[in-house]
Amino acid sequence: MAYSNTQLFIAGKWRPAHSGKVIEVRNPATEEVIGTVAHAGQSDLDEALAAASAGFKVWRNVAPFERCRIMRKAAALMRERNDEIAPPLTMEQGKTLGEAKMEAMAAADVIERFAEEAKRAYGRLIPARGPGIYQIAMKEPVGPVAAFTPWNFPINQVVRKLSAALAAGCSIIVKAPEETPASPAQLIRAFADAGVPDGVINLVYGVPSEISEYLIPHPVIRKISFTGSTHVGKQLNALAGLHMKRATMELGGHAPAIVFGDADVASAAKILAAAKYRNAGQVCISPTRMLVQDDVFREFVDKFVDSAKTFKVGNGLDPESKMGSLANPRRVTAIEGMVQGAVGKGARLETGGKRVGNKGHFFEPTVVSDVPKDARAMNEEPFGPLALISRFSSFDDVVEEANRLPFGLASYAFTSSARTAAAIGSAIEAGMMSINSFGLALPEVPFGGIKDSGYGSEGGTEAMEGYFNTKFISQTGV
Repeated sequence: MAYSNTQLFIAGKWRPAHSGKVIEVRNPATEEVIGTVAHAGQSDLDEALAAASAGFKVWRNVAPFERCRIMRKAAALMRERNDEIAPPLTMEQGKTLGEAKMEAMAAADVIERFAEEAKRAYGRLIPARGPGIYQIAMKEPVGPVAAFTPWNFPINQVVRKLSAALAAGCSIIVKAPEETPASPAQLIRAFADAGVPDGVINLVYGVPSEISEYLIPHPVIRKISFTGSTHVGKQLNALAGLHMKRATMELGGHAPAIVFGDADVASAAKILAAAKYRNAGQVCISPTRMLVQDDVFREFVDKFVDSAKTFKVGNGLDPESKMGSLANPRRVTAIEGMVQGAVGKGARLETGGKRVGNKGHFFEPTVVSDVPKDARAMNEEPFGPLALISRFSSFDDVVEEANRLPFGLASYAFTSSARTAAAIGSAIEAGMMSINSFGLALPEVPFGGIKDSGYGSEGGTEAMEGYFNTKFISQTGV
């Protein structure tokens, strides 16, 4: 299958960097170089900033109905081109071809959702205290946006930021991941081909720290949106705050998945295993800490292990593969260390625990049970195919453990009791909770965390708020 070299997209043109510099792109399943991506320098960023400034002046005055029409056409193009987009995504990221196709198709749903939100940016008429006075609260686009996205979902992470910005009337500079550049470029191409004016969308690649440190303080940029690690997110947020820039932060998590004694254990194990090993566990909302009540603990472990063993590991382009490679060798090293650390502290290795083969970044679906709280894996997000299963006795005990960490992104619970469901939904400190299902990340629902997992939403109506300024106008008749 062909893999194309990726260029920058600035002011409506696909082009190399002025310096001619490129970065190699490797297939994580084979470790082979499959292409290159253009490496933007300061002169390229200056052109992108000028283009975004000019593009904003045009796009903000495009009627919301017309924005919606163009965005819906981009969504249609993503669906039409799915078979072209998915294979390069698998080749550069490692996920299975089925998962790649789902990501590209889901992007179309996200675009359509925000396209409709473009027509619903309602303001308010506020009752006045006297006659002849009109008080209006209006929604206006915040301005050019700088968006920074990670490699685990190269299309999904861009499309949420891009679609919300465009729906609100903002222009955008996307700093997409160098490890996985071709798939976000295809997303941008769909918008360009749909008729988004030149300069409204700009795409750059390069050294992440250099680009963020240049774009965030720049006076053209009025908002940033970042998805990535808590450590980097705090640094970028501090920089944004120093320059009074609005920011949306979707950062790391370490999601508790609570299984109560009255739950349907077989269903819980099946749902959680599928969620855990999706994209080889490289998912910010992946269930990572399975907290299981004593009387069903062993039953759950056995059923979860049975499910884990059904995930055939292999090259994502192989139709028989159910789990592809990890995206880079850093993840393999990290997961190996976490498994060894947990077992060294007394945890039980139930299955997996080793890399697969000597070529490519493959790792077995792994389950470790009775993991002590002081194990590294119980305190740092694994971000790989490692499931940690621990036991609890009482409701209060599990709430304390679930809320122990500074993260608060996703959480899950399984119970047949409506009373327990209501209680646990209220008690857990997280931006999202799904009970008896994996019901997160749909385009129409809020998506975001609290505490060290960030703030702001990238889904639902709430996502639009970060891209608007609210202007109040008071007018007295003359």
